Amino acid sequence: MGNSALKAHLETAQKTGVFQLTGKGLTEFPEDLQKLTSNLRTIDLSNNKIELLPPLIGKFSFLKSLVLNNNKLTALPEELCKLKKLETLHLNGNHLRQLPTAFGQLSALKTLSLSGNQLRTVPTQLCGLRHLDVVDLSKNQIQNVPDTVGELQAIELNLNQNQISQISVQISHCPRLKVLRLEENCLELSMLPQSILSDSQISLLAVEGNLFEIKKLRELEGYDKYMERFTATKKKFA
Repeated sequence: MGNSALKAHLETAQKTGVFQLTGKGLTEFPEDLQKLTSNLRTIDLSNNKIELLPPLIGKFSFLKSLVLNNNKLTALPEELCKLKKLETLHLNGNHLRQLPTAFGQLSALKTLSLSGNQLRTVPTQLCGLRHLDVVDLSKNQIQNVPDTVGELQAIELNLNQNQISQISVQISHCPRLKVLRLEENCLELSMLPQSILSDSQISLLAVEGNLFEIKKLRELEGYDKYMERFTATKKKFA
């Protein structure tokens, strides 16, 4: 892509607060964007070949949405965690194995998508985020869900298509968790905490494609309680 094309994109972004440059084969984050650190509210650089997010990302203090789906990121800089206004972060289809230590400082974050990366566990940093609504960790390499998950504030947690064989009973203590997706994992029925059914806020539990038949789930103690929540939620949205 030529300089004149980039210049045109920059001029538009200055007016709109949105910089979108997708599917252009970019191998690095456009340095020229730093001229717009106070203008930009949205950056979308999906479907490129970006391997590194530079530390200057931390300067975009008004950024609300950052979308870098389908790039080649293997790590994220700590500077990303300075984005106090960031509400939406989409990083699907990269090669991320972990999140920056200070990730919990992204205090405005509502939607986090990390589908199709190489995470091996549910990052503990997520538990510090008070406004999280949706967390998508599907299609990673997560094998177990640790005790810290009990502090997660999310409303929806998507763990579909991982390798989960163990889940901490603490998941039933998540104060706002309504939707838990665990489809296509490696769960035996005995490894599914019954308290998810009998004693949690969860009103939609998706567990198809594990190592048990769904009808066996219906025989578990607490299933009736879960169905009450499920039906009440359905009525609310009907």
